[in-house]
Amino acid sequence: MEADRIVSSVSLSALVVARDEASQLADCLSCLTFADEIVVILDRCTDDSAEISRRFAAKIVEGEWPIEGDRRNIGIKSCMGDWIIEVDADERVNEKLGEEIRNTISSAQPGYFLVPFNNHIGGRLIRYGWGASWGVNSAPRLFSRGAKSWGSQRIHPGLQLLGMPRRLVTPIEHHVDRDISSMILRLDRYSSERARDLRDSGDFGSLAGSLRRFVWRFFKCYVRRKGYREGKWGFLIALMAGLYPLLSYLKARLEVK
Repeated sequence: MEADRIVSSVSLSALVVARDEASQLADCLSCLTFADEIVVILDRCTDDSAEISRRFAAKIVEGEWPIEGDRRNIGIKSCMGDWIIEVDADERVNEKLGEEIRNTISSAQPGYFLVPFNNHIGGRLIRYGWGASWGVNSAPRLFSRGAKSWGSQRIHPGLQLLGMPRRLVTPIEHHVDRDISSMILRLDRYSSERARDLRDSGDFGSLAGSLRRFVWRFFKCYVRRKGYREGKWGFLIALMAGLYPLLSYLKARLEVK
């Protein structure tokens, strides 16, 4: 009885930030019913995301936020829970992870927890090679109110975190890309957004520096993060990670948008 009282006294919000994710939003939200509230931030949506969110009794906030960090901070401020689990539309929280989250926050001190990821391309689980701004093995997705805020960049915004990192055990299932074509489209989108950030900052770097980052990021993903264990898939992930800063630099220098 005492344990039940403690659990019920700690509230949990599930936050999803989405833009035209109707094809997978329902599957994502159906995994979050263990939370006390679901908050969905819809950024410039033109599909059925709002109607799908209403089916899950979600609190919906619609608007236009070109800066990723801005829309994620709006989402955090819209959550009323003592703790927040932040999930993207292409991610799934299974029942075991939901139970771990509820049990953890029932007695945890304020701060944040790193949540591990299982990353999938199509139907294949890819365990090795992620990193260097091209996928993560874990991220601070579970946090108490006030313990996390995002920077003002368009892509891969920086984070401000309070407290020492702690870890959960059960992973989020992350469906990163459907296929190689989806991966290439993601590289094009990410590098275009990064190019806009570079132009805004006025700090473009240099071609030589971007080439060095290409080599280092490829080496980091393929060798240090053991992407070679995934065969050709690991090579492809390392290639995408290396191309990201190089393409971003070239777009920032050569394109005017």
